[in-house]
Amino acid sequence: MSAVLEPIVRPVMAEEPVKPLRSERLARQGYKLSGRSARASGVVMAVLPPFAGLALLVVMWQVLAANNPSFPTPAATWEEAVKLFSDPFYRNGPNDQGIGWNILASLKRVALGFGLAAAVGIPLGFMIGRFKFMGGMFNPIISLLKPVSPLAWLPIGLLVFKSADPAAIWSIFICSIWPMIVNTAVGVQRVPQDYMNVARVLNLSEWKIFTKILLPSVLPYMLTGVRLAIGTAWLVIVAAEMLTGGVGIGFWVWDEWNNLNVPHIIIAIVVIGVVGLVLEQILVAIARSFTYEETGS
Repeated sequence: MSAVLEPIVRPVMAEEPVKPLRSERLARQGYKLSGRSARASGVVMAVLPPFAGLALLVVMWQVLAANNPSFPTPAATWEEAVKLFSDPFYRNGPNDQGIGWNILASLKRVALGFGLAAAVGIPLGFMIGRFKFMGGMFNPIISLLKPVSPLAWLPIGLLVFKSADPAAIWSIFICSIWPMIVNTAVGVQRVPQDYMNVARVLNLSEWKIFTKILLPSVLPYMLTGVRLAIGTAWLVIVAAEMLTGGVGIGFWVWDEWNNLNVPHIIIAIVVIGVVGLVLEQILVAIARSFTYEETGS
């Protein structure tokens, strides 16, 4: 019987040959991807797309400047940036300071407002997620106040604090607190009920439940809220400083607009974006380290 099946099976297999893998075909032709080549290819793919995107942005910028004489070219803006950052910490008076001092002033306000928001928002998020009564009490307030524009809070701060600096910090606080409250509360609510049942059976104290069950489970959600809040805080401070004046990157942008110094405005936009990106990446690295420690342990 095998002799009868053999001539039938062989033609079927010959009609549909199995194609070798690409790596096997390259190996037969004499090509071989070494570990060094693979790493080099990975580096090229990591560097080339961002570089291409930036090059496209510069080309579009050059085209816009060519069609609009009042708009500075990339070369002219670069020359102004070199002059500006050659001495970023000069002082010629309270309203004439280097861009370095303005960035530091904005970061100081962000640190204060953001720190206060974290100190209030994260514990409040734990309580809202942990206790139904707290959730029922605060959820309507959060739903009502969270969509309010950041600049709408600035007049309230000026009215209460009678000063521009604490009013700007207040605006950062009230606008960056919501992501931390909401994400922390959602993380607490998504803790598996089995964990809470075991804690109830073992008669664990509320502190033990917080440190041993809630905090490890909620940490990724909490860090996501912190990351979203730092972006909101940096956006708010620029807008608030434009209205309140003084020292800060937002005030610097508005002052350069009043002087019709467009290259400096473009430089400030790039600086604001870079600082915001650095702040976000720092928090991403912290979140990854905490997540790695949790999974590793």
